[in-house]
Amino acid sequence: MDRFDIGTVKVHRIEEWQGTFSPPADLFAGFTSDGWEPHAEEFAPEYYDPASGKLFAFLQSWVLDTGRQRILFDTGAGNDKDRPNLPIFGNLQTDFLGNLAAAGFQPEDIDVVVCSHIHVDHVGWNTRLVEGRWEPTFRNARYVLPLADRAYWDPQDEAAGPAGIGAAVNAGMFDDSVRPIIEAGRAEWADDGFEVDQGLVLRSCPGHTPGSMMLEVASGGDTAMFVGDVVHHPAQIYRPEWNSIFCEEPEQARETRRKVLDLAASREALLIPAHFGGSHMARVLREGSGFRPVLNPL
Repeated sequence: MDRFDIGTVKVHRIEEWQGTFSPPADLFAGFTSDGWEPHAEEFAPEYYDPASGKLFAFLQSWVLDTGRQRILFDTGAGNDKDRPNLPIFGNLQTDFLGNLAAAGFQPEDIDVVVCSHIHVDHVGWNTRLVEGRWEPTFRNARYVLPLADRAYWDPQDEAAGPAGIGAAVNAGMFDDSVRPIIEAGRAEWADDGFEVDQGLVLRSCPGHTPGSMMLEVASGGDTAMFVGDVVHHPAQIYRPEWNSIFCEEPEQARETRRKVLDLAASREALLIPAHFGGSHMARVLREGSGFRPVLNPL
């Protein structure tokens, strides 16, 4: 779904990249074949490619037009970014801005940029390379970023905490995609309950990163939850104990995922993760003591 409404909020999906990413056993910590196999046919071909044995994924952003503000949620991987430890998203040359224009928006039309968390594939288009310098892509926008992620990721902060795979794959990310926003005076640091616009509220969802947030949208009786990387793939709706290997705080990530899925089921809300294929969204139903996804919910 590239265009839909949440009450009076008009939503546009802006694609940056799509393709196969990794085998499920390589992405999910705690993966078991008996947790995967019963659902493998359901996931093919829009969420899983049986020929390669790899998960299918998207990099995509969302423009939410409230009639008062145009809000861009997440900014993908960006072009020209050197990512030696995550080459699939390194030195990309995508037509993201062309896709944004096709949806009816120029960079200067965006009033607010919201990053669900500070990871390499969620902050990339915050900046673009202009005559050898990283400059804010959305020059009229304020950039709302999670407060708890600032100290964690800023290499100039003594409290910075990433290690292992997180530190490796996100190397250089803060300096090319976040610091230029701070230096331009465009950064606004948010915590739980931050109101982006009327009916659009950020909620703390720690675990994938310390500051991960979801954007709750309530309008005209409709509810949607833009959850970033709380859920990467529909398999995690069936198996919420499966983290991605990129979750910085594993136990917290599992607890948060269960809470978010329970909330989505209770509210009959649209669940809109960052990387879903297919219709790019789901509804969550309770099934026994767990959950199951409805993958074409509109």
